Amino acid sequence: MKMLKKTSRTFFIPINRLKAGLKEAVSSAYLCMRAIDEIEDHETLPDDLKVELLLAIHEAFQSEDVIGKTQQVLAPHSEVLPEVTMQLHDWALLCPPTVAPVVYRYISKMSKQMADWVHTSWNIDTEDDLDRYTYSVAGMVGEMLSEIWLWFDGTKSDFAKAVAFGRGLQAVNILRNRKEDLERGVDFFPNGWGSEEMIKYTRRNLKLADAYIVDLKGGPALEFCKIPLTLAHATVNLIAAGGNKLTRDTVMKLVNNIT
Repeated sequence: MKMLKKTSRTFFIPINRLKAGLKEAVSSAYLCMRAIDEIEDHETLPDDLKVELLLAIHEAFQSEDVIGKTQQVLAPHSEVLPEVTMQLHDWALLCPPTVAPVVYRYISKMSKQMADWVHTSWNIDTEDDLDRYTYSVAGMVGEMLSEIWLWFDGTKSDFAKAVAFGRGLQAVNILRNRKEDLERGVDFFPNGWGSEEMIKYTRRNLKLADAYIVDLKGGPALEFCKIPLTLAHATVNLIAAGGNKLTRDTVMKLVNNIT
C-alpha cells in the first residue's frame, strides 16, 4: 500500500477502501501494470531494450513459473529500472490464487501490446489508432476489472462500457500530459486534432463510463469506480476551462462528497 500511495494518489484512495481479497486483487493488478508502464515510459531506456523486456514479461506471465521468470528477466536491470518495476514479482504474488490467472493474462497481453507500440514509436495518425492505443494501456484494464468484480461477488457488467471507462481515464491523462509527451517526442493526438477534438473524445468515453457504473448497481465495484470517474470528469472540465491539474484540496473535497 505504501508503493501504491507513492505511485498513484488517485487510485490509492479507492483501492485502500476495498474489502479484503478484492483489495489484494486490484492492488496486485494495478501495481503489475504500473511496473510495466514504467518500462514503456522510461526516459533513458533504449526502445529496443524496452521491447525486449516487455516481450520477456509477456512470456513470463504465460509461463508456469511467473515469479521466477519475472525475476530472471528484470534482475540485470536493477540499476536503471524503478523500484515498482523491480518488485513486479512481489505484486504478482500479492494476487489471490483464484483470480491470479485473470490478472496474469491481462499483464501478459498488455506487455505484448505495449511492446508493439514502442516498436512503432507510438505512431497515432487516426482516431482508430488512438482507440487501439487507449485500449492497449487502459481499456483492457476496464475489462480486467469487470472480470475481477465477477470473481469477487458475481457482479456482472458490460465489457464494451468497461473499455470506455478505461479509455476515458487514459484520454484525460493524454490531455493532462500533452506538454510533457511532446517534449519527449510522442504525440498521442491523431493528425489534425487539437484540444477540442481530444476533449470531445474524452467526454464521449466518460459518458459511456457513466453508463458502465450505473449497471454496477451497488457494492464495492461501484464504490471503487465512482472515485476515479468523478476525478476524471472534474479534470477534463478543468482542462476545457484552461487549467491542468486538480489541487489536492479539490481532490479530497470531491472524494469526501462521493464517500
